[in-house]
Amino acid sequence: MNSLLLVDSDKEASRAYATALREERFSCTECNSAAEVAALELTGAYDLLIMEMNLPDMNGFDFLASLRSQSQIPIVVLSSRPDSIDKIVALEMGADDYLCKPILERELIARVRSILRRSRTNYVGSVSRSRTYMFDGVEIDTSARLVRRNGVSLGLTQVEYAILEMLIDAAGQTVPRELISLKALGKELAPYDRSIDVHISKLRKKLGDVSDRMERIVTVRGIGYFYSMPSEEKKAE
Repeated sequence: MNSLLLVDSDKEASRAYATALREERFSCTECNSAAEVAALELTGAYDLLIMEMNLPDMNGFDFLASLRSQSQIPIVVLSSRPDSIDKIVALEMGADDYLCKPILERELIARVRSILRRSRTNYVGSVSRSRTYMFDGVEIDTSARLVRRNGVSLGLTQVEYAILEMLIDAAGQTVPRELISLKALGKELAPYDRSIDVHISKLRKKLGDVSDRMERIVTVRGIGYFYSMPSEEKKAE
């Protein structure tokens, strides 16, 4: 049974979401403030966190940043503000999904299952293909799902790691945006959806450039992306 942490100041909405999730055989812990979450041990205790941006004791973006600084747990953000800028900022800060209220309980459950399914698939895949790669100062440890640059962990989110793994596996070939959306985000690519661009931008910043004239992740306009690997070195099988 997957264990979820639900953080929402609206107790009535929280109760409704939690009830629906429990009916689908999820274990769900409810919190109504950032302070309640601070008293919990997140590492290893929960498989996914659902958070409302409007909290009584802390700005939602500050709360998201705090969560991401201490854990790589998948995070689904709920918000009553259908502002595309808020969505972009939340995704850039490490949220795995962003849903605007009101949201149907069935859709929330479907999104949660999709993220958890990707998480399990990524874990099994990384174990079965356990190896370490080195690309121009970037080290990718697939068994631990860790990415380091010059020995320093980059703290990639689940989505960022999934995208990077797809690009590396493609060995320099272009990966279509539609495939990235399906495999890394768990949804079909919709018109005008810029979620992939946000995640790619964040990933690029963390990875850094190979040089002043060469990006690691190259855009093929209108098609997708590929990882530029000028000096690939496979360290271990």
